[in-house]
Amino acid sequence: MFTSINPFTQETIAVYTAHTPQETEQKLELGYRAYRQQLQIPLTQRREWMMQIAESLRKDVDEHAALITSEMGKPLRESRAEVLKCATTAEYYAENIESMLAPRPIKSDAYKSYVSYEPKGIILAIMPWNFPYWQVFRFAIPNILAGNTGLLKHASNVSGCALAIEKLFMESGFPEGSFQSLLVSSKDLEPVFADSRVQGVTLTGSTPAGRSVAALAGKYIKKTVLELGGSDPFIVLKDADLEAAAKTAVQGRMQNAGQSCIAAKRWIVEKEVAPAFTAEVKRIIEGLKQGDPTDEATNIGPMARLDLAEELASQLQASISEGAEVLVGGYHEGCNFAPTLLRNVTVSTTAFKEETFGPIAVIVEADNEDAAIALANETNFGLGAALWTSDLDKAARLAKQIESGNVFINAMVRSDARLPFGGIKESGYGRELSLEGTHEFLNIKTVYIQQ
Repeated sequence: MFTSINPFTQETIAVYTAHTPQETEQKLELGYRAYRQQLQIPLTQRREWMMQIAESLRKDVDEHAALITSEMGKPLRESRAEVLKCATTAEYYAENIESMLAPRPIKSDAYKSYVSYEPKGIILAIMPWNFPYWQVFRFAIPNILAGNTGLLKHASNVSGCALAIEKLFMESGFPEGSFQSLLVSSKDLEPVFADSRVQGVTLTGSTPAGRSVAALAGKYIKKTVLELGGSDPFIVLKDADLEAAAKTAVQGRMQNAGQSCIAAKRWIVEKEVAPAFTAEVKRIIEGLKQGDPTDEATNIGPMARLDLAEELASQLQASISEGAEVLVGGYHEGCNFAPTLLRNVTVSTTAFKEETFGPIAVIVEADNEDAAIALANETNFGLGAALWTSDLDKAARLAKQIESGNVFINAMVRSDARLPFGGIKESGYGRELSLEGTHEFLNIKTVYIQQ
């Protein structure tokens, strides 16, 4: 049984019965049948169906947003933005998928040679609760348009979201089985990994989860894409626009109650401007309103689960005992974790060394820009990074030195359908979105024709 609990009220929303092994087999067979059927369906038709999904998301945005907010707690304004981002991405891919899938001619000694991009079968997606629509759609949209089918094992606390997304695909016109939700525990997934109809596995989750998935996928020789944890640096150099940097730092750390792999988790600030930057972010954080996520005035809601808030509190207490000073916040009641700001943080502080998945921001002072880059790279993670400076030539030079899959200059790190997204080091491998992400689970086939 999977129970969906409202994080703010702690009331039970719904209880879902897990699928049996027999039901799992039925879903695998249905998914494979849909894949074979999709091979015969023109891309123009699949594009029309995807546009129907986008239209449905826009029309029923409030209904979908309310479901997200009730199951994982983010403010309604953020939930609406998440749903609309899914719709925009569906439209983008519907308009651009044809060129992404077009065969690529290559000159060789053959009469004709080219690379063809072809679907392979069912792709298993293991997705998290923090962006319960967006994480799913950014995998599903390009893959299903390309002709694969999707089988979703969503986080158990957002089972309602999983089933709502499945319904959207069913009602859009795609063949039955093109996208299905599988309500099972992670420990019961090995038979799915082993099944020959499943041709790839994508995971967004923690680094330990990534290790488990990679090991299991390796056992059965299945292609994987892993988007894992992050401890993103937010670097502020002394020539930065401090007001804009401070506003974006708080937004990048506190949205979704800090529960994002690409949140601005480590604010690395040149010593010369650290006092001014600290004063400005403190002022902004103190102005945040935390509370009922269904209240339109709320801009930070509860964390998604009690155990997550308690784990974050443990990391906070460890950091304080190591010398960190609390400037704002530093307490929680249930899932409601107060936006917190720490200073006197060093490379040996827990909040610097570990990924903190919640609304805790830390300020680390750097002697100069070289020291700032060294601090940014002082981590096992490498998902995203932000760099703030008014010197764009210097920014381009320093961006090459930052060890991450994404570097955003004078902007907040985010995923965008037009740009490939993914990490390095313990933040995973492979890419989602854009041309590179679209090709991850396709058969990149060489065709060589001799007269």
